[in-house]
Amino acid sequence: MNANTSRHEPAEEDKEAQLLSWTARDLPTGRHQFHRERLMAQIHDMRQQEQRERQEQQERRTAPAAPAKRRRLRLPRPAIALPALAAALAGTVVAGIVMQGGGGTRDGGVATGPALTTQVGAAAAGAPQLLDQISLAAADASHPRVGPGQYVYIESRMADTFLKVVNDKTSLASHALHRRQVWMSPDGTKGWLIDPAVNDSPEGETLSLPDEQGNTPKADLNSPSYDYLTKLPADPDKLLAKIYKETKGQGNSPDQEAFTTIGDLLGESYPPADLYPALFKAAAKIPGVVVVRDAVDAAGRHGVAVARLDETSGQREEWIFDPKTHVFLGERTVQVRQGTGADALIKPGTVMFTSAIITRSVVDDIKQTPATDG
Repeated sequence: MNANTSRHEPAEEDKEAQLLSWTARDLPTGRHQFHRERLMAQIHDMRQQEQRERQEQQERRTAPAAPAKRRRLRLPRPAIALPALAAALAGTVVAGIVMQGGGGTRDGGVATGPALTTQVGAAAAGAPQLLDQISLAAADASHPRVGPGQYVYIESRMADTFLKVVNDKTSLASHALHRRQVWMSPDGTKGWLIDPAVNDSPEGETLSLPDEQGNTPKADLNSPSYDYLTKLPADPDKLLAKIYKETKGQGNSPDQEAFTTIGDLLGESYPPADLYPALFKAAAKIPGVVVVRDAVDAAGRHGVAVARLDETSGQREEWIFDPKTHVFLGERTVQVRQGTGADALIKPGTVMFTSAIITRSVVDDIKQTPATDG
């Protein structure tokens, strides 16, 4: 955002900082940089519009009075904006996706470059049957509880691309594939994050509450703690009904938002043993869910995907599983149709957000990893 665009009071800056803080906490983890840049671009556009309106009002002061037009400023809920696009270092081949373009720059602590592309895989029927197999495998998997004083530790690999505004020009900028580590206490009030796309410091930053504004938000479906997840119904019908009810009015459609919500719970949380298979059984009841026979996660692992196309954005969200063990590997989002309006820069075949879960476990201390246990 151009700092010379307009002057504004410190109170405005405080409100914007608070809005961005809430946005980063509420968004699906790993995607908030895209939304932050998009939100800042929208704030920038609004300020320019307000400046033009003030100038027009100044010019009309000497002209005959005319009926005033009331302009409706609308900032969409950031969580329903486009998920972040996947990216890696220029000239690199990652997860079967070829990087196009030349040298990268630095932004947010990791090298940046153009977006990744892939061939759009064909969708097929059979999602309920596949999800039934996945739920059976999930029910048989070892799943220790998280006790008081312990932490859920998740290590992943991910990459994303975001809309970036420089000198009033918008372009796609992408964070390279990078390592992400997060620790969260069972109640969600203590945590730590190491992610070079979020913070330049190799030591990371605290996620402990209250935040910088003194807020201690309650856990919910968009920002769940382990304790919160233990209270969700393990009955698939009741679980899905709760998801539809609590996400009403969010997303581009009720069905897509329900699918995305379950996907976020798979990606960076620790569902209890009885809830984990219920998530897959609930997903099987969402209309429009399909199978993609070959999908690749951010670590280059091939798998079979459970997917759903967002008809509004033209993006397909894919949950990737090992084809033999049905273990969850990661996820990616692929642009299937040409973006429109502000998203016209996004072409079909662009890989939008990619991740791979490397380790998911329970540890006894914050910033402890399984390798250092004991």
